[in-house]
Amino acid sequence: MAVREKAPVCPMDSVLRLLMGPWTAYVIWNLRSKGPMRFGELKRAVAGISAKVLTERLRHLEERGLVARHYEPTIPPQVTYSLTKRGRELEEVLDGLNKVACRWAREDGKKRVA
Repeated sequence: MAVREKAPVCPMDSVLRLLMGPWTAYVIWNLRSKGPMRFGELKRAVAGISAKVLTERLRHLEERGLVARHYEPTIPPQVTYSLTKRGRELEEVLDGLNKVACRWAREDGKKRVA
C-alpha cells in the first residue's frame, strides 16, 4: 500500500483559519483599537457575542499567543485582556481592512442617498 505524502501547507492557511474563526477578528480589532479590556467591557464592545463564545475565543487566542490574560487577585478578581507582540503584528492588516471598510461605508451611503 502506497503512503500518501501530505501536500505542503501554505503559511497563510493557519493565519486565515485563525482569523476566520467566529468573532475572532472582531475581538482582535476591539483589543487593537481600544487597548487592554476587561471581559465585561469586551463583551459589550463585541455586540451579539455570548459569554461562552467570548471565553472560547479568548482562550484560543491566548493559546495561539495573540492575546495575553492578566489576572489580578482582588475581590472580585480582575482579568484584563490585551494583544501580545504577536497580536500587535496584525495591526497593519486590521488598519488596512478598517480603511477599506470606512471607504465602502461612505460609498454605500452615497448610493443609498441618491
